[in-house]
Amino acid sequence: MAEETWEVRERNLWSLNLMPVRGTRERLEPLESIEPILMAALHAKINGFLDEETIDRLFKIAEEMNTSETSSNQNNNARIVAPVTEKEIFSPPRPHGLADYDLSAFPMFAKDVDMELEVHFDITGNSITEGKMEDILSCFNDRLSIIRKMLIDSRILPYRHTRIGEVSMNKARFREDETTLIGLVNEPRHTKTGGHLMFTLEDESGTIDCILKNKGDETNEMPVNAGLMPDEVIGITGKLGKGKNDRFVIHDIHPLPPQKHTRNSAPADQAVSVAFLSDVHLGSKTFLEAQWHKMVDWFNTDPLAKTIRYFVISGDGVDGVGIYPNQEKELAIPDLFNQYGGLARLLEPLPDWVDVLLLPGNHDAVRPAEPQPALDKELQQDYNNTTFVGNPCDFSLHGVRILSYHGKSIDDFVSKMRSVSYDRPEAAMRAMIDRRHLAPSWGGKTPLAPEPEDNLVIRTIPDIFVTGHVHGHHVSDYKGVKLIHSSTWQDQTGYQRTLGFQPRPAILTVVNLHTHETASIPFA
Repeated sequence: MAEETWEVRERNLWSLNLMPVRGTRERLEPLESIEPILMAALHAKINGFLDEETIDRLFKIAEEMNTSETSSNQNNNARIVAPVTEKEIFSPPRPHGLADYDLSAFPMFAKDVDMELEVHFDITGNSITEGKMEDILSCFNDRLSIIRKMLIDSRILPYRHTRIGEVSMNKARFREDETTLIGLVNEPRHTKTGGHLMFTLEDESGTIDCILKNKGDETNEMPVNAGLMPDEVIGITGKLGKGKNDRFVIHDIHPLPPQKHTRNSAPADQAVSVAFLSDVHLGSKTFLEAQWHKMVDWFNTDPLAKTIRYFVISGDGVDGVGIYPNQEKELAIPDLFNQYGGLARLLEPLPDWVDVLLLPGNHDAVRPAEPQPALDKELQQDYNNTTFVGNPCDFSLHGVRILSYHGKSIDDFVSKMRSVSYDRPEAAMRAMIDRRHLAPSWGGKTPLAPEPEDNLVIRTIPDIFVTGHVHGHHVSDYKGVKLIHSSTWQDQTGYQRTLGFQPRPAILTVVNLHTHETASIPFA
């Protein structure tokens, strides 16, 4: 039999959810075979970290199994020839119901590849708004202009679009002829009887009241049931009603497609991975410190971790100070500078080949209005191998385009759309992709900075779209886009307990930039 390499032995250990740590290799590599260890683990249903104590216990179980087998053979008077069949080994179910992964889909060590980062958008140093009315008007006009062009260029509209003012001036014509309008949605609401969707549509030329009637056979995801977001841009087709109120009766709503996106991939000779996390909340009493140290140990010892070249933290690295009433009662670190210094110390033991990208969130010491700039230089001094960017940030790693957004606007999507809940943050992410906008609603739960150009429009569909904020975890594909809702490193808070919300903490999501395969690693 060919001699087993350590890499083969590691894969066999991982198949049984046995996780090597420091010292494991020194104990197991000299053995002629680790099969007795694997059989002992199966027999005793042992998994987890292979520390010294666990290895000693497995050795003892393997010795007992061997002694028992020898004794049994000696007590048999007759010779029995057993059928030569190999016992099929099944991987045990992974914690939290997470999908398994194949290590061969993460083919390259990160230390062999140089950093390749290109930032396409970051508001840091580029904010020019003065918060005046003309800035607000410019922002909304820019949004309408960009997304209207996207709708027209998509060729999904049945008619050439008509200005709202023209419809108002030619009512008789548009009571007979169908037409298509494009505008911003105002005050969407459902009627108490019939569940019809009503709203006002606005463009540069005027406004018009609209109604989409509920026929009773639409799915929950359709706009008539799910609802619309205030201030999103849509296209509609219909006619003016024949009543006195001149309401526009909608026959069809035309959201942006998007068409199936073709993902970019890193070259085969740059097939490294990126890890995603959000909402560390260092400084809170509910920060999961033991699980963090477990993850750092994993980063330094695990075969999969050796493929990770980048580590993206999508906001709320610290819990902050004065974010909500009586927060000081829930803080283990009450000083803001000490919180950021502590976060730097948490990141310091990561392998030197891992580069960190750190975004701010609504708990960080930056302006609350989005888009948010990167952390102040004074707060960056203690960090190594860390690139500070704003929120959101549109960037590429080895040619793979990534849109990272903290996700505060998920609060607005939950409050305004029937199809979105905190248990399903991915529904909000799909809605953002479909609307080509990260935070459309002005005056809602998400503070917005009225930059003359609307920087929250998704101008280019990303290959990977990642959010955080609501402390869930999700990985899926949507129309060619990899959706990742990053896990938190904070246990259930008192506020979440009153809502009955259970977070999904301490799960690291890893994506290979060449194969686009994913792995979700739990540490709690």
